[in-house]
Amino acid sequence: MLHYALVYVAYHTSRWLPRDQRLKYQIINAIFVALVLFPQLYVLTRPKSSRFCHQPLLNNLTAFIVLSFMATGFAVTFTLMDPVPQRFRAAYHAFGLLSFGQGLCTMALTLTAQQCVKTTPELYYLSSILSLACILSTAFFLMKGGLWVTTQRLSLLGQRGNNI
Repeated sequence: MLHYALVYVAYHTSRWLPRDQRLKYQIINAIFVALVLFPQLYVLTRPKSSRFCHQPLLNNLTAFIVLSFMATGFAVTFTLMDPVPQRFRAAYHAFGLLSFGQGLCTMALTLTAQQCVKTTPELYYLSSILSLACILSTAFFLMKGGLWVTTQRLSLLGQRGNNI
């Protein structure tokens, strides 16, 4: 859910700024995207990354880069639109499910690719970092979802108490 989290952070931080200053935020957003994409593209172009690895970490990295570009598109779209149409929000949440699946694949492939440290070290270490980032972002949304459910439940209990 790393990509989902990146778009979430971009959207909510852009809402702190007045509408007339959001174009300035796009420059910061572009720099942030470059910081996220640069290590991925760097490792992809390294000669060692094309060596044989028992697990398809290189294919997984390519899919991760594609999702990073998609997240960039969502971040730019969401920070420029006010209000965001419901269809874009629905597409974003579907993208979140795709991002979650990609994170699971990244974690599973990294856990089973310990022998790749010797053949493709940069690819393995980047995959490990991305797996950790996916775990942390998933934990964030699980906590956020748990707090949301608790808040909804408490508000329902409060409404029932007022009706008695």
